[in-house]
Amino acid sequence: MDLLQIEKESEQVVNEVYELAKLKAGDLLVIGCSSSTVQGELIGTHSSVELAEAVYRGVKKAVSKNGLRLAVQCCEHLNRAIITDRDTMEKYGLEQVNVIPQPKAGGSFATTFYKDLKEPVAVENLKAGADAGIDIGGVLIGMHIKPVVVPLKITNKKIGEAIVIAARRRPKFVGGGRAVYDENLE
Repeated sequence: MDLLQIEKESEQVVNEVYELAKLKAGDLLVIGCSSSTVQGELIGTHSSVELAEAVYRGVKKAVSKNGLRLAVQCCEHLNRAIITDRDTMEKYGLEQVNVIPQPKAGGSFATTFYKDLKEPVAVENLKAGADAGIDIGGVLIGMHIKPVVVPLKITNKKIGEAIVIAARRRPKFVGGGRAVYDENLE
């Protein structure tokens, strides 16, 4: 696979989600990625650190450029635990758990992210605290996004061979027939 193309596609997806979700610096983005599906294989069958590193290089560029906080979901072998930095854990009042992701237990993408962080931590979940999320390859990240989760209609629908689905949160509508809503929050 063309690793530079994978990196470029990853960066484009994050930048597009940033714009469509109307994120701002300091917002929390959660990403789950199957390196197996990026290469066209079944999820969990062909973990690739090399592909995960290419995806992460693109993600990191866009996250850094836009000032986002990042959380990465591990695979189901670690019960979809989350890898993030200590500052994010403390800001969101999350509880640290004891696990270090590996390519075949947590996933290559989570492993790559963990190794890149100055103070990596694993937490059990984000308590539905993310402002938006990107699912690369059907890893199911929706439970980590604040309610109400709304799908985003992105133009970059694939990274490599993996289908990409993105979502954002919107505040809940409250009230009834007389209520007036802020269209900027929809």
